[in-house]
Amino acid sequence: MGESGCGKTTLVRTMLRLTEPTAGEMVYDGEDFLRLNKKELKEKRKDMQIVFQDPFGSLHPKMKIRTILEEPLIINKYGDKETRAARVRELMELVDLKEEQLDRYPHEFSGGQRQRIVIARALATNPAFVVCDEPVSALDVSVRSQILNLLNDLQEKFQLTYLFISHDLSVVEHICDRVVVMYLGKVVEMATREQLFRNPLHPYTQALFSAVPQVNPEKQRERIPLEGDIPSPADPPPGCHFHGRCRYACEECRSREPELVDLGDGHLVACHRCINKNF
Repeated sequence: MGESGCGKTTLVRTMLRLTEPTAGEMVYDGEDFLRLNKKELKEKRKDMQIVFQDPFGSLHPKMKIRTILEEPLIINKYGDKETRAARVRELMELVDLKEEQLDRYPHEFSGGQRQRIVIARALATNPAFVVCDEPVSALDVSVRSQILNLLNDLQEKFQLTYLFISHDLSVVEHICDRVVVMYLGKVVEMATREQLFRNPLHPYTQALFSAVPQVNPEKQRERIPLEGDIPSPADPPPGCHFHGRCRYACEECRSREPELVDLGDGHLVACHRCINKNF
């Protein structure tokens, strides 16, 4: 999670090699995913799929739903025509849509229904790993809970691993087991959901939590305003990228970039103040 422009989508697009990285490595199932050639990459991609933020933009407007759901099966040589047709009907049932809707076009569906179709397409090849890139942010509030519950049900049924991107803390708390907080392309905190929501350590994470409205007036948090402008990702400042907006910044923060350090029980933080126990 993190504010818009912090690099969440760029990170996952790089992980799936939809955007080619310029450096580094990525290990998936014991194999360096970045070293795979085109043929090997195509084979591996059956195991990893993505649900995009905008369901309408990720569906071809001139293709019927039947064709959209069958396309990944054809590409991956999944059975004969009858087998594929049966799989398409099964996918529609999985996301609580009707078989008679298969011959409709994307514009004939609501936003929530289109996102169900995108989820069905992502599950077509029986992946083990699914990236959900803010899958509910473009939907009405009344529909979000339905899609989140559907994702939870599918995860439990098929033992899926999700990488879920969101800037909505209530959504993160509902669906995530472990949370990574990003700022300007860097991971600044990583912890279990319980650790993070009980005790956020990084000043940026604390500022994010302080901005969440509280229903109970007796449980209001201290508001932590972030001053200054977000630096350019193309030309980040030296030291800690957050120091220009941090109320605790010191000279060390301005000159030396903090490392991501485990402060106990797998709670990792990249902050000189936290690492030095000066809080």
